Amino acid sequence: METITGTAAGVPYTALPPDGRVDAPAPLIVSWHMLDAPRTDAAFAAALPMAGVPAWRVHLGMPMCGARMVDGRVDAVLDLIRQDALLAYLAPFAQQAADEFPAALAALRDQLPVDEGPVSILGASLGGTAALRVLCTESIPIRNVALVNPAVRIRSVVPLTEGIAGHPYEWTAEAERVAAGMDFVARAAELTVAPPLLVVSGEEDHPDLRADAAALVDTLKHRYAQPDNAELVSVPNLAHPLADEPGLEPAPQGPEAKAVDDILTRWFRRQLIS
Repeated sequence: METITGTAAGVPYTALPPDGRVDAPAPLIVSWHMLDAPRTDAAFAAALPMAGVPAWRVHLGMPMCGARMVDGRVDAVLDLIRQDALLAYLAPFAQQAADEFPAALAALRDQLPVDEGPVSILGASLGGTAALRVLCTESIPIRNVALVNPAVRIRSVVPLTEGIAGHPYEWTAEAERVAAGMDFVARAAELTVAPPLLVVSGEEDHPDLRADAAALVDTLKHRYAQPDNAELVSVPNLAHPLADEPGLEPAPQGPEAKAVDDILTRWFRRQLIS
């Protein structure tokens, strides 16, 4: 499979073109990877290539990941988690990824033969937070949204960092305010336009993340004239990561990642062809 790498408005990416001959600009799917494995755009593209989707799949690099790692090491990220997991790490990473998107999208449309229609977005784990942030700003037309083991409520993610930090998180008024703004179950209820949504949740993912994913889908089902436009699919044996550690380089697709890839491929094909 042909792979194209580049930089769009300072954001590194790995792009996979539609299979076969394409005589006209094709639809665009943009993704944000997780910070667990696979934790780079190249590794995420290998885990979820979605080869059967008739669209460009462009995987953006998250801040301080892949080509943007400090000295090619994760130490700088670990230092931020120890400093303040929410205010120095989770929130700014997701916010920066979302804030970079408009300029990156414009650059991608200059660099690749993609159409000018609404863009599809995909996010996994904290990349899912970035995708939901883009959705809720409502500044860019979104065709549809897919999420994999997403961080829907950032409050549910903070305890997962405490093992790295070495102590329980100390909640401040500022942290409470930021967490409230990153509760996308609450924010989804405020959407004026809610595109079709798919959430893929591993049955072995963290229980709070699974509960938040279900709550997001339930909230959006009540907003849709066609409730099936919000769909939750559980994947047996899938924990939070989609690849083995260290998850920095492209690796062979494991069985659980293939199951997710198949689900995404069918869903995006149905969305784009219908």
